[in-house]
Amino acid sequence: MAEFAARQRAFCAHLRDPVRADAPTDVAAERMRVYRELIFNNLDALLAGSFPVLHRLLDPARWRALVRDFLVAHRARTPLFHRLPGEFVDFLGQRPASADDPPFLLELAHYEWIEIALYNSEAEPDLDGLDPNGDLLAATPVRSPLAWPLSYRFPVHRIAPDHLPEAPSAEPVQLVVLRDRTQQVRFIEINAVTQRLLQRIETSPTPSGREALLDIAAELRHPEPERVVAFGATTLARLRAEGVLLGTRPAATPVVHVA
Repeated sequence: MAEFAARQRAFCAHLRDPVRADAPTDVAAERMRVYRELIFNNLDALLAGSFPVLHRLLDPARWRALVRDFLVAHRARTPLFHRLPGEFVDFLGQRPASADDPPFLLELAHYEWIEIALYNSEAEPDLDGLDPNGDLLAATPVRSPLAWPLSYRFPVHRIAPDHLPEAPSAEPVQLVVLRDRTQQVRFIEINAVTQRLLQRIETSPTPSGREALLDIAAELRHPEPERVVAFGATTLARLRAEGVLLGTRPAATPVVHVA
């Protein structure tokens, strides 16, 4: 068994990296060529289809070199084919950057992978006690588990062959990726305050929408907090209409401890 395992490792090493790892001597060269092409071309096709913008932007030789580097250097943590795009993003994040890389390479790959990840997500909204038409200021807004806030340095949603930014944006690019009721994945551009509002809703112990907005007004040191609340009410309503918010649950009553 030890000898068989060693032969398997040598066989796979050649399929991954035929330049550095010799082919087995007891397998016909033509057969090995077929195996090499099947492995590489299937991976190439999967990644090209998963990252269409990145694939289109890179020179064909540069793209194939990147796929080969992934095959040679990365050890996937999953045997599931549809999860390999996520492994590719991990690989891009861990490898040393190359002078040939566009500066937005990793962020663009992540942005394209998010669509796949969300489409395949098995998360289910918890509708227990949810009021889809509840008062978004008086009660606690509830974000859909299929709406993911994102922040990037580059405007990844606008990158195209005729728009290749060489430097990050002056301000972070704030987005929400959403799988809607029709199972379509959409990206919504938001501003930094809306991003903070979504974070506040998600991480704080069940505040009402109004409490969350007043907290943000305090963070901003806004001289007129009620203006933030009024603006935020409109934003919350838009987020619910888009499907980012599912509705509300009753706001928790603060616990008062008596000494």
